[in-house]
Amino acid sequence: MVGPPSQRVAHRVRSVRRLVLSSMRITVFRRLMAEEFGPGRAEVLAKDHVLSGLGGRTVDQALAAGIPAKEIWREVCVAFDVPAERR
Repeated sequence: MVGPPSQRVAHRVRSVRRLVLSSMRITVFRRLMAEEFGPGRAEVLAKDHVLSGLGGRTVDQALAAGIPAKEIWREVCVAFDVPAERR
């Protein structure tokens, strides 16, 4: 990035903030998965279960593709009939 140091620092801070917010959402998503399915099963489902609502991707593939964690959670809830009060 070209520009004065203050602009470069501001850009870097915005980039780090986006990364942190993204990580927090994924952390919450992983916690919800573990609470709903148990830690071990949640990990296996995320890695191996292909969801048609995610374009034929697994949870891990969808996260890597940049699909928002909230959208992925909705698809998981539909696929596994998670009760409304836990969605």
